[in-house]
Amino acid sequence: MTHRKADTAAQEPTSAPQATDGGAAPAPSAAASPRWALPIILVGSFMAVLDTFIVLVAAPAIQSDLHASDGEIQLIVAGYQITYAVALITGARLGDTYGRKRLFMLGMALFTLTSVACALAPNAGVLIGARLAQGLSAALMFPQVFSMIQVLIPAQQRPRAFGALGSVIGVSTIIGQLVGGLLIAANLFGTTWRPVFWVNVPVGLITLVLAARLVPETRAPQARSLDLPGLTVLTVALFLLVIPLVEGREAGWPAWTWVSLVAGVIAFALFVVVERRVERAGRAPLVTLRLFAERPFAIGITLVVVAYAGVNSFFLILSLMLQDGLGMSALGAGLTYTPLAVAFFATSLLAARWTPRYGRRVLELGSVLAAAGFLATLVLALAEGGRLSAGPLIAPLTLVGLGNGLLLPQLLNTVLGRIRPSEVGMASGVLSTGQQVGGAVGVAVIGVFFFNALTPHGTRVAQYAHAFGTAAILNLAIAAVATALLLALPRQKPAQAA
Repeated sequence: MTHRKADTAAQEPTSAPQATDGGAAPAPSAAASPRWALPIILVGSFMAVLDTFIVLVAAPAIQSDLHASDGEIQLIVAGYQITYAVALITGARLGDTYGRKRLFMLGMALFTLTSVACALAPNAGVLIGARLAQGLSAALMFPQVFSMIQVLIPAQQRPRAFGALGSVIGVSTIIGQLVGGLLIAANLFGTTWRPVFWVNVPVGLITLVLAARLVPETRAPQARSLDLPGLTVLTVALFLLVIPLVEGREAGWPAWTWVSLVAGVIAFALFVVVERRVERAGRAPLVTLRLFAERPFAIGITLVVVAYAGVNSFFLILSLMLQDGLGMSALGAGLTYTPLAVAFFATSLLAARWTPRYGRRVLELGSVLAAAGFLATLVLALAEGGRLSAGPLIAPLTLVGLGNGLLLPQLLNTVLGRIRPSEVGMASGVLSTGQQVGGAVGVAVIGVFFFNALTPHGTRVAQYAHAFGTAAILNLAIAAVATALLLALPRQKPAQAA
């Protein structure tokens, strides 16, 4: 699509009621404005990502307190990610149709309520159910952030807005582990793990009050009724794909995981058939398939899947090495991540300034720096072996943070930069789903590499250093693929770069 189409996204009404197929949107408060909306909606993205990672640190305490089995604790951790990934596209489409502010607030309200349910859970079964519901609420909330940035923020300011979003996403992955470690260590009122959920409640309530007054309402002008056949088939396809990827390694890859993956591929093919029939009938499909025929979007969504597969998988093997291999506490491991988080945040802000001027070269530089960080980390781990400690890892981890800070935030803007206002919600849902599925695929694949390389020879530190270095080779390969995909992106004039 041309940049002229992209720029119209910013012209979608923000302070006046916007007509839809179902009638006019409610008029927002006179105080509502994009200036105040951005920091408020970014809180929603922070909370959604935080709760993916904060529970990883709390898992041992949860298992001990609730006497949960290994299977139950895995569902407590992974159930959120499963329902989150499955419902993202639907959440985005509902925002297009019924109002993005309305769906953001509904998602935030349900997220807050389900956090209370998690914190009060008397047993593992209740906690699993609450986590599944929490994932659904995050899926209602999170894609509205992408859409509202695209339609509320003027085109020339969007790189900075997406830079801020990318910074929030990146930093929250590290903050989740750090805050989780702090809360577990504090053991407030003898409640061990429960504060990791209670912390969401005041933040959610404050955000709801501010959003009601300060966030304008928007919706897609041509939004039509929800594609229920497409929704049903896509939900089944995503469940068939994500569940074996999340559960397979721990279960030892039994036959059902492979049957599920094959059935998932068939279900995705059926989804394409259904969506084409919906379009031929003149109705609005859940996903407009022609988006994938456009080179920038097709390459961009592939980049998102690849990039987040690398990031999530690297954090997994790093956490395993720091805590299980080097014997660090959850808090100590979280503190080791801090320089990476600071570097990510700093370069994501710089990328927002540089990308309009230098275009794709900023993303390319980020990918190369991240690859250099992965290379330095794996060489250090393999060279040091049983002598490895956390201190020497700080420099290469900082390099990883510098590179991903340049790459990931502006990648979001690159993908969404040319989407029509009527399709931005759908595209943001596809993008968010790509992040979750990419992360699940990366974790599943690198888990195989890591545990296969974890031999019983030598000291525990030596075993984990060898496994970490071996598995990090995959991260280096992923970074190389990301760089190749970046080079395949259509070139743009620097002044117009997304």
